Amino acid sequence: MSPRLPRSAARPAATPLTGTARRIIRLNYGFQLLFNLLWWMPVFYAYQKDAGLSDGQIFGIQSIYYVAFCLFEIPTGLIADRIGTRNCLRAGAVVMTAANLAPVVSSSYSGFLVHFLAIAAGRSLTSGAASAYLYDGLRAERCEEHYLKAEGTARALGLAAKILCWPLVGPLMVLVHPAPYLLSALSAAGSLVCVIALPRTAAPSRARGTAAPGRAPRGGRGTSLGDAKAALRCVVSSPWLALVMVQGVAVFTLSRICQVNLFQPILLDHGIGESAHGGVLAAMTVAEAVGSARPQWLGRRLTPVAWVSVLSLVLAGTLAGITLGGPWAVVALLCVFAAAAGFAYPIQRKLVNDAVPAGAPRATLLSVESIVDRAVCALAAVAVGAYLSAGHLDALLWHSALATAVLLGAFQLVLRSMRSRGGAGGMTVEAAALEAAERPDSEAAEEPGVRTGAGAHATVQAPRREPYARHSTTRTGR
Repeated sequence: MSPRLPRSAARPAATPLTGTARRIIRLNYGFQLLFNLLWWMPVFYAYQKDAGLSDGQIFGIQSIYYVAFCLFEIPTGLIADRIGTRNCLRAGAVVMTAANLAPVVSSSYSGFLVHFLAIAAGRSLTSGAASAYLYDGLRAERCEEHYLKAEGTARALGLAAKILCWPLVGPLMVLVHPAPYLLSALSAAGSLVCVIALPRTAAPSRARGTAAPGRAPRGGRGTSLGDAKAALRCVVSSPWLALVMVQGVAVFTLSRICQVNLFQPILLDHGIGESAHGGVLAAMTVAEAVGSARPQWLGRRLTPVAWVSVLSLVLAGTLAGITLGGPWAVVALLCVFAAAAGFAYPIQRKLVNDAVPAGAPRATLLSVESIVDRAVCALAAVAVGAYLSAGHLDALLWHSALATAVLLGAFQLVLRSMRSRGGAGGMTVEAAALEAAERPDSEAAEEPGVRTGAGAHATVQAPRREPYARHSTTRTGR
């Protein structure tokens, strides 16, 4: 691999935010906070029970919701790249507003089923589009180094809002029974206002006629099928992008399973009553919010790729430790788990965005990542149900930790193989991307032969900065 230049003594100052960049970041904060502020989350089970639904109906709707989310991710990512991420965010906010009103109109099985199906559609419309808009918007303003902090702070603000609002749901529900759903609809409508105020950003390179991987340049129209084919070709021809996506599966699956499916069973198993669950959940949310807001606290001793792996091991270790501790130790470990997840999310999101080649359909690729994460999570949920039905909670936690360690071990072996290929056969595109991802931003910027971010796939040794043209596993030359 090419030799690294000495790290500069002083880290270069970040590019100052432009007025448009500040506006994008602030409105993104508002959108993320309001769109994800689901007031009904702490009480939806009790609300549905009061409406006359059985446990089988309630959890049956949840199963349909997860399947629908995966299915909706396929067309919504294509829609985002077809009509633009800003328009897709608008559509998602409208759908979410209507979804939260469905149980108010009809508190029946069909009403709640429509509610959750619409929630799946609304969230899938925004899951990749929101991140893609923020990333492309900041890059258009040449402020992309602020993306990590902006992504993490937006997540932290959303978590902080939940900490403040969720304790109020019970008293408000006593006064006005459908208040949780009415307030959720009002919040979603507020997120629509934020989206409408978002500025138009410069179109990504692919919209300006730059060829995406494996296809010819095109005009402004194109087809959704073309976007899907381009995204699949991009994943297949970019081992680095696929590898980064796979690395994030451990973080997403462990955090989702623990914080949604296993949270109450773990507490009950250790003698922590339901009256204390709200306080524990609030403490975990605070820990996750702090981690999401300050990923830079992790420092620069390790690379982003290494940090995600280390944090995944922390998640696995806390799950294993829960089987050995008492009630107070369990609460402390759950807070450590939440903090590690908070640190990992924005770092992993930036790694995936940086790995997307210039000219590729970004929102579609982010939807592909979301589909992979939720598909694995759906399989894990089936296993969780089997373990809990058999009364093997401790075995489930240990097996989850071991599976994570095995996955990360395989990940490290693949990284080692990529480094070996880069050293033996010259700097390949994947090795160049790994080289760029494994060094600090300031150091990578000093070396003219390797570009970071989306352009890391474009050229390896040439100092000229040209747009992405063709993706291959051999050295590119112009």
